[in-house]
Amino acid sequence: MDAATTVTTRGRRYLDIAEQLASELAGLPPGARVAGEHDITLRFGVGRAAARAALQELERRLLVRRIQGAGTFVNRRIDYVISHNRRPSWHETVSAAGAQPRTVVRGVDVVALPPEPAELLDLPPGTPAHRLRRQSYIDDLLAAATHEWIPVAIVPELGAALHAAESVDLVLRQVGRVCPVRSWSRVSLDVPPPDVVAGLQMESTAPVWLVESLSRDGDAGSPVMCSSSWMRADALRVVVELGEGRRGAE
Repeated sequence: MDAATTVTTRGRRYLDIAEQLASELAGLPPGARVAGEHDITLRFGVGRAAARAALQELERRLLVRRIQGAGTFVNRRIDYVISHNRRPSWHETVSAAGAQPRTVVRGVDVVALPPEPAELLDLPPGTPAHRLRRQSYIDDLLAAATHEWIPVAIVPELGAALHAAESVDLVLRQVGRVCPVRSWSRVSLDVPPPDVVAGLQMESTAPVWLVESLSRDGDAGSPVMCSSSWMRADALRVVVELGEGRRGAE
C-alpha cells in the first residue's frame, strides 16, 4: 500500500466509524446518550480529529443531536405541521407526531406592546400585554425557543395559570374562554442571532426554522396571540399544509 492510499484510508476512517455507530444507534430510543469523542478514540484506536469527524457525520445525517454543555444524543426528527385545521399548540402538534412534548417558562412579564406585535394584534402600541418566553422540548431534548405576546385583557393572571397548565393553548381556552385558530404564519430558514443560539444550546451557529404566527379567536375573530419561534432544524421539519387537503381519485 503506497503512502497516498494510506492517507486516503486514514482520511475515510471516520466514515467507517460513523457507519458502525449509525447501525448501533438504530436500536436506541430518542434521547439516549451517545458516546463522546474520548470514548470513540479509545474504542476505535483513532485520534480525536477522526472521532470528532465521525460525530459530525452522524449529526449531518440528523441521527444525533449535540446539546452544548450536555453531550450528544440519539435524535428523532419529527414533522411539525402548521395548518389552519390544527391547533396552534406545541403540545398538540408534537404529540400528534408521536413524540413527547414539554415546555419550560423562562420568563413572563407585563410590558407595553411594541409597534410590530401591536399591529398584528390590532391594538395600539403601548397596550399592556404579556411577554412570554419559553423553551420547548421534544423527547426531553431542547428543540425551540419562543416569544409570545398575549393581551392582558384575555388572561390577566397568565403566570399563575401556567403553573396549573403547561400548554398556552389550553390556558387560553380554559381561562381566556377563547378558541385559538392560526390565521397567519410565516416560515423561513435563517441563521439565528447569538442570544437565540445560546437559548437553543446549539454547538454551532447553524440555520434554524423561524416560525412567526398570529392566532385569532375562532368564534369572534379577534386576535389573541402572536409569536415568534426559533426551531432547531435537526429536531423537526416544518410542514405547511394549505387548502382543503388531498382528495382521492374519483
